[in-house]
Amino acid sequence: MTEIRAVVVDDEPLARRRLCQLADGHDDLDLVGEAADGRDAMRVVRELHPDLLFLDIEMPELDGFGVLLHGMQPAPVVVFVTAHADFAFRAFQVDAVDYLLKPVDDARFAECMHRVRARLGLSAARARVVVVDRGERFVLHPHEIDWFESDDYYAAVHVGGRRFLMRESLASLESRLPSDLFIRVHRSALVNLDRVRSLTPSPGGGGTLTLRNGQEVTVSRRSRASLIERLRERS
Repeated sequence: MTEIRAVVVDDEPLARRRLCQLADGHDDLDLVGEAADGRDAMRVVRELHPDLLFLDIEMPELDGFGVLLHGMQPAPVVVFVTAHADFAFRAFQVDAVDYLLKPVDDARFAECMHRVRARLGLSAARARVVVVDRGERFVLHPHEIDWFESDDYYAAVHVGGRRFLMRESLASLESRLPSDLFIRVHRSALVNLDRVRSLTPSPGGGGTLTLRNGQEVTVSRRSRASLIERLRERS
């Protein structure tokens, strides 16, 4: 699997840490370096030759636009990450692939990564789900997963009889997982169609999915028709 090598440039340690957390949900994204100001960014890019640069704009010494003016060869794809909306037009004038406003949430970051992959000519179908349990890191292929459910600010991943928590929204997961495999059956549930055993309709218009492992998942009234159609397509 081809990895996207990225560098994070921001003078705020908390902002760099947040991008690292967001990157953990994208197994094809490898953060290979960090820099706290523009001049250090130029050094890091020269040394590491990243594919992608997450670049703050307002920084001491040299701002984000100043970094780009100095030129970098080979030039990485650039995503600006800033607390200010005022620079958006100028950012796209210098061919930035995206412009993220802080604080960045999971769904917006996932959308950004779709754009990055498209710019780099990579397929989003390489999506993987990365979970950490008791200090151990697991990389899950989408086909392995039974279903996801929302759990406050987390998503619970059900796979092989186990349940893992990850800090990513269902909307973000839905946007980056194969659309021919997963379907949102409820605002709090995203299900692998290959894991469905049966659907029991309810009088109110919704229903209950029974998965192959025996688990039951509630289906909303709004989602039932599209779910039935998708199941028919796969039969």
